[in-house]
Order: sequence, then structure tokens, then C-alpha cells
Amino acid sequence: MDYIFSDRIAALQPSIIREILKASSGKDVIPFSAGNPAVETFPVQVISSFTQAILEQDPVAALQYGVTEGYGPLRETLKEQLKSRLAMGQQYDDLFMVSGAQQGIELACKVLCNEGDTIICESPSFIGSLNSFRAAGARLVGVPMESDGIHIEMLEHALKTEKNVKLIYLIPSFQNPTGITTSLEKRQAIYELAKKYGVMILEDNPYGELRFKGTDVPTIKSMDDEGLVIYVGSFSKILSPGLRVGFVQAPSEVMQKMVVAKQGEDVHTAMLPQILAYKFMTEYDYQGHIKSIREIYRRKCELMTENLEKLMGSRITYTNPDGGLFLWCSLPESVPMLEYCKKAAAKGVAVVPGTAFLVQENEPCNAFRINFSTPSDEQIVKGIEILSMV
Repeated sequence: MDYIFSDRIAALQPSIIREILKASSGKDVIPFSAGNPAVETFPVQVISSFTQAILEQDPVAALQYGVTEGYGPLRETLKEQLKSRLAMGQQYDDLFMVSGAQQGIELACKVLCNEGDTIICESPSFIGSLNSFRAAGARLVGVPMESDGIHIEMLEHALKTEKNVKLIYLIPSFQNPTGITTSLEKRQAIYELAKKYGVMILEDNPYGELRFKGTDVPTIKSMDDEGLVIYVGSFSKILSPGLRVGFVQAPSEVMQKMVVAKQGEDVHTAMLPQILAYKFMTEYDYQGHIKSIREIYRRKCELMTENLEKLMGSRITYTNPDGGLFLWCSLPESVPMLEYCKKAAAKGVAVVPGTAFLVQENEPCNAFRINFSTPSDEQIVKGIEILSMV
């Protein structure tokens, strides 16, 4: 049988990261390529206790169909938290639950973009989002990153010159893959450009709670006084990625269309994980748990950067993030990046080639991404030592 795939899917390739994860799943491979939360951050006992209580006290709510918008008490709690802590949510905004932040990103593209429409992205950017946009038939335009976020002049040039721009996609806090945080000044400038050119912003913030140094920067959504920002958040990095609970805050009119699109995908987000997230927020020391996660990542990041500086400081440059999970390491031009990554893998250290994150895959790139949350402390030390000898 000769299989003929749709135009939307035929040109897509498997995620390089997912393929590297499969290839590096052996117990002896040091997983600098992963983007998983540290397993020690999972509140296993709390999840177990809450699950038992839910199934004993209200099993029908957990096991029956739910409404597409999500579990009501969780939605209301999130709205209150976003308003009180982050000054987010205007009267015209609403919030609904999704099956992980990835679904929220995909739905935003689905309801706003026709095939051939343009999405402007940071370059490099998260491969999962880029592939969702490509699958929808969107045309991607990358704008380079600077040390404090997307290049503003080049962003405006793209907004001026590109046709049918429907979205600006950003990961402003501890960006994946670079670890860069967009400054307040640039966030304000980005929002003003979105207003000027009448383009919506898709603000992806899965790592926002993971700041372990420096001071918080207001979200772009908190500046949104004209209904231009779709904000996507997640419980994956603070509770568990396997539960697949995310949320979207957006203007109600946009949200209603996203809900209709979600009905055709999975009807609703699984109820048991939503109720778990609600109990976690309201019956547990939620902020204390986040504080403990931040301390774990602060220590692991410092361990990685200290060893990089000691063993490779004169050979590479790397970002030093204020939170999140990732470092972006740039090699000298004289060192071929892909060859370096292959040699590292052969020696038992898996890293992700920077080309995996490019908006245009033929762009020059001599960087790679490494992750400090997944490997153990021992693996971090050993892995950097191996990288220094590649």
C-alpha cells in the first residue's frame, strides 16, 4: 500500500528532541537533551493521597464526562490567582482548561490562522510549537533573539513587511531553548507593536513559576488593555507533566472559538487531573511547593554553570538564566556544532543541536541546548567533564 499523507503532515519530520530522547533512554546515557522536570519535584505522596480522597468522596465527578471549558472550581481559582498575583484578566477575558500547554498553543493557531498566514516567532524557539504551526499550514518568520529578548527593530520590520501576520509567538520567561528572559522594556515595546499593527500575541509561559534568582517581570498579558494577548500556562513544571493540565486565558470571543475547536479534539481535559490540580492549589502549601522547586533548580543550575566555567569557560559561551530549565551553549565558529553533538552522544552525553529550534532549518547555528533539571547532580558533573573532552 502506498500511503498518501495530507499536505499539512507530509512535510513534517519527527521532533529531533523526541528522537534524541528515544535514542538516549539507556541507563548509561547522561540526558542533557531532555526538558523534563526533576523527578524529585513531583509531590507523589500528595498526589496519591488526593487521588484516593477524590475517588472515595466524589468518584463520579472524576470519572464522568465534564464540560469542555474545564472543572469550574479550578477555573475560578486560577482566575483569582492570576488576578491577585499577576494582575492578569480584564472583564472581557475568560479562562479554560486544556490538555497541556501544547494544546493551547495548537488551538490558538487553529482558530486564528488560515493556511499560508504568517506567524512571527523568536528564533530559536520551542520545536513543539513550531511543528504545530507548520502542521496548520502557517508560514513562519523568525526574528533573532538578543540577550534581553527578541530583536525589536527586526520584529517591527517583519510586522511591516510580511503579509497576513496573525500571531506573534513568544516565550518571554526563561525561554526554551535559550533560557533568556525578555526585559520589561521589550515586553512593553512588543505589546505596543502588536497594538500598532493589529496583531495578536501568543504568550507561552510554562516556566514562569520557576524563577530562582532576580525579580519577577510582569507578563505581557498583564499589560493587555485591548484584548490582544492569548496567555498559555501549565501545571506540567510545578505538579506533573504526565497529568497534562494546562490553561488558556484569552478574550472571551477568542476563547469560545478555541473551546469549539477543543471539542473536536478531545471533548474535554481529563477530570481527575483537573480536580487534583484544584486540590493541590487549595488544600496544599502550593506556594511552599513552588519555593522548594525553585531551590532545587537554583542549585542544579549553579552546579552546571560552575562546572562549565571551570572546565569549558574559555571554549564556549553560554546563557546564565534566572530560572527555567535550560542553558544555550555556543561553540566557536571553528568547531562544527553537529559533529560536536554526535561526538558527545558517542561518549554518552545527549545534547540537542541548536538547529532543532530554528524557524528556518537552514539558518546558520553553532549552538546546542542542555538541560539541568533532568540529570542528577552526579550526571551533571560527569556530563560537563565529558563535554569538555569532546
